[in-house]
Amino acid sequence: MNKYLFPILAILIGVGYALFTKNKKSLGTKLLLSFSGAFLLASTLFDLLPEVYEHLNAKQPGLFIMCGILLQIILEFFSKGAEHGHVHIHAEDSKFPWLLFLSLCIHSFLEGFPIHEHNDMVYGVLIHKIPIAILITTFLQHSKYTKLQVIAFLTVFAIMTPFGTFISNNTIISESVITSINAVVIGIFLHISTTILFESSEGHKFNLSKLVAICLGILIAYFI
Repeated sequence: MNKYLFPILAILIGVGYALFTKNKKSLGTKLLLSFSGAFLLASTLFDLLPEVYEHLNAKQPGLFIMCGILLQIILEFFSKGAEHGHVHIHAEDSKFPWLLFLSLCIHSFLEGFPIHEHNDMVYGVLIHKIPIAILITTFLQHSKYTKLQVIAFLTVFAIMTPFGTFISNNTIISESVITSINAVVIGIFLHISTTILFESSEGHKFNLSKLVAICLGILIAYFI
């Protein structure tokens, strides 16, 4: 049951934090984003990547992983990087951001596929979604969208990952197809997590607190 509840819990935590602090992007959020990027990357490498290479042959994993990276680049053309902490919404714009909404939903739906009872990817997704939910909620708060639009946005965004997990675990899809989709998701995770880590040091300056957050993310992912 955790595989369905944890992604929703992540959104609830992020929304609650954003409503409580009302900060656009605090130091705590930046550190959490760095931690989440390291944790997601480590979880992908430690858990999901070996699983994919075990079930696919020769160059297939690499091909699908590259497809995932390209897919995420395309999605970010519409989302402007919201998946890794860049949310660009103009305060004076009252038109619902359909491109942002749809790209985030596709991303969230796909990231639910690798989650099942026998791996720990749900924790990687949980940690990844909290800072993203914080930033999205904060920007939606400062927009001119109606409360109903904001609630609908966050509700659909919250259920898309469990929906992807449900489809992956409960429909008649061949194992090879599921594994291929998981390889695509690896590409998505690799692109997002490395982007977060590369951007975590502003001006490429050494930052001890962010280095500690990144190291903790890797260590915790290893020992889970």
